[in-house]
Amino acid sequence: MTLGRRGLLAAVLAATATPAAAAPADPLPSWRDGPARRAILDLIRRTTRPGPGFVPPEARVASFDNDGTLWVEQPMYPEVVFALDRLPAVVAADPSLAERPVVRAALAGDLAAVFAGGAPSLFELVAVTHAGMTEDAFLPLAEAWFRTWRHPRYARPQTALIYQPMIELLRLLRREGFATWIVTGGEQGYVRAVSRSLYDVPVERVVGSDLRAEFRLVEGRAEVLRRPTIAAIDEGPGKALGIARAIGRRPVLAFGNSDGDVEMLQYATSGSGARLGLLLRHDDAAREYAYDRESRIGRLARGLDLAPGAGWVVVSMRQDWRRVFAWEPAAA
Repeated sequence: MTLGRRGLLAAVLAATATPAAAAPADPLPSWRDGPARRAILDLIRRTTRPGPGFVPPEARVASFDNDGTLWVEQPMYPEVVFALDRLPAVVAADPSLAERPVVRAALAGDLAAVFAGGAPSLFELVAVTHAGMTEDAFLPLAEAWFRTWRHPRYARPQTALIYQPMIELLRLLRREGFATWIVTGGEQGYVRAVSRSLYDVPVERVVGSDLRAEFRLVEGRAEVLRRPTIAAIDEGPGKALGIARAIGRRPVLAFGNSDGDVEMLQYATSGSGARLGLLLRHDDAAREYAYDRESRIGRLARGLDLAPGAGWVVVSMRQDWRRVFAWEPAAA
């Protein structure tokens, strides 16, 4: 069969034409269209494209809380579970620790008494169970726990309970030239054990509560020994101080989920130029948990009150996320 003039011309054009550019893939497929998604994309567009809001790459900093913002924190902070699991062995090695009221309550399973002491009691448990070893020894200990512990509701390891929408946001920000940081109330070394594997955030970009440390030489080998005393608490005002100390720049975008993140958002959004503060509201009991003002874990009350006046975006897990975890099907 031969082609006529028009058929031949069409064939030549089809063979030589440049294919039309494919539509870009959705960078946030687990986010529903709405004010929260639009605010994020608008902030990225304004700060990375030429115009009044442009931010040079070296100043593009985004900070994220960890517990309740990047992974599940209910029914108990994972790090507290880690501390409680380690406590019997630690006390067996040093029985004098059992004389401390918070340790005695924890060993007896009286978690109400442990939480009644507030953050100081929780940090005391962390200090007791995360210390007495070198930095090199602690890392594999934490990594092993992450592999073996299973969440009581999901029967999955904590490493499977990271929020897929947040992973997508972290990737998008890095693609657009942002340095992504984790600014957590958790102990710094504990979060560093999984920051790279879970979030692709290197250990040097994790800012957290910190234990005092001691340098020593053992048979010519230099070591850093973790001491059982908290040196810095990276919660509340401590988050802003930690950012100033470790990062040296105000974040352009800051994302938290509790009242402990308020000062981080205030510090980020008080700067000049385009800024965005976000708070994740846990309001999806079906797929995760529903809690805010009355919760002893991840309480969010002050943040909700301040958000409208501060211009912060409150992200609804139920309304704004098509899926929570990578392993669950996306909602319509």
